[in-house]
Amino acid sequence: MDGNGRWASARGRPRTFGHIKGSRVAKKIITACSRRGLSHLTLYAFSAENWTRPEAEVSFLMLLLRRYLKRETENLVRENIRFDVIGDLAKVPEDIVHAIEYARTKTAVCTGLHLNFAIGYGSRQEILQAVRNISEKIISGELNTNHLTEKILSQEMQTYPTPDPDFIIRTSGEQRLSNFLLWQAAYSEFYFCDTLWPDFTESDLDLAFAQYLKRERRFGAVSISENAHH
Repeated sequence: MDGNGRWASARGRPRTFGHIKGSRVAKKIITACSRRGLSHLTLYAFSAENWTRPEAEVSFLMLLLRRYLKRETENLVRENIRFDVIGDLAKVPEDIVHAIEYARTKTAVCTGLHLNFAIGYGSRQEILQAVRNISEKIISGELNTNHLTEKILSQEMQTYPTPDPDFIIRTSGEQRLSNFLLWQAAYSEFYFCDTLWPDFTESDLDLAFAQYLKRERRFGAVSISENAHH
């Protein structure tokens, strides 16, 4: 969800103004995805690298997260949305960690959209931790290297058992993954748009989905149309 800062700067406003607008857009898009019948949605809310931003901006982002969890947990239950978080919460303020746990518990029974917030998340760090976990299992004799499979490594990822993403949308004209779901995105479709996140609407979302529906997911196999010719 990229472009909050640039959106605010273009209006001569502080970056925090962009983050407020961006959080409102996130709420609308979560509801839109839920009502369109998506099973899983992961939002890159705060990356592991975001901790290096100015302290005032980090504090403000944490304030927005605190506010969202406080205000929205009951709404999530009403909308039948299950809330979860991936990432390293070690630096996240303790009251927010408690609020995350409360939201997880309250929405655990929800059967609709499974909403994941990536907070303090970095995919390289996630992969490294997965390798450490597997190494410990090999050393302890719990796992044999000959039996190591992609599935076993996938089960060590923080996203497990969430399926790998079919579709990844990035706003604001940037065309890179920025340490997001690197392992999981092996066969994802990508969609890059120039719209800054605070300007992203349900119409933009539907346009992205329409693009996705035109694509053929082959996972390395021959296309259906080519198969038909043989």
